[in-house]
Amino acid sequence: MRDFPDSTPSHDAGAWHASLRLRFDDDGGTTRLSGRAHRGPLRVQKALYPEGPRTCHVIVVHPPGGVVGGDRLDLALDAGAAAEVLATTPGAAKWYRANGRVSRQNVVLTAGPGAAIEWLPQETIFYDDADVVLEHEVDLAPGARYIGSEILCFGRRACGETFRSGRVRQRTRIRQGGRLVWWEQGTLYGGDAMRSPLGLGGRSVCATLVAVGAPLPAALLADLRAGDPALGLSQVKSVFVARHLGDDGEAARASLQRVWQALRPHLLGRPACVPRIWHT
Repeated sequence: MRDFPDSTPSHDAGAWHASLRLRFDDDGGTTRLSGRAHRGPLRVQKALYPEGPRTCHVIVVHPPGGVVGGDRLDLALDAGAAAEVLATTPGAAKWYRANGRVSRQNVVLTAGPGAAIEWLPQETIFYDDADVVLEHEVDLAPGARYIGSEILCFGRRACGETFRSGRVRQRTRIRQGGRLVWWEQGTLYGGDAMRSPLGLGGRSVCATLVAVGAPLPAALLADLRAGDPALGLSQVKSVFVARHLGDDGEAARASLQRVWQALRPHLLGRPACVPRIWHT
């Protein structure tokens, strides 16, 4: 397996450094969870097959339920040749106030020839005054496919809390056959910066889905645009991107789910199988 971008352990007093490494391999048409190692409170309980043996579903569990200042989560998922994996989470991830320390998450996904990885976590909620660094790296062999999504909620709207202060730094890199096909990085600050047109324009929820594989046909793109005019969609060679901006995490999830359900048959050759955990 590839290592994390920065594998230096945290030395903050009281901070938790949790890591999880998963390996999947094709076994005569069945994708098996062939390797699993964890440290600290981050793990999967079992391999699930709700749509048959070809695609293995796993639920990544972080038992504490929230991340405090100084904590760090590292996850590496490696799908061998022809293996197909869908990974999600049991509920929203919560990033609490920083208390003067930075929280971090590193995700490293590697797919071999003909493999497919779907990384579809549920919402991420940033509490006011959180200070978070998110690193996401995807390395695809020729012929591999990838669908990844994120739903970022700033503040707790239901509680009347806004993201008045804090900072969220992100960096996403996707390589296909060793060539960089997607690079995105940025920093979102709380307060006035959130209201700026260069920030979120006063909105509190942003969601993104990125897919890499065979370009979508023009007719499918047109259908997606007609189905949800509020979505921003783009296709550049092998990379498809959908974006949603609003104030409701559930609406953002529903919007991205409709996109995923429409494009999955084209990219993976099978209909979308919605994980049961999304309905609990």
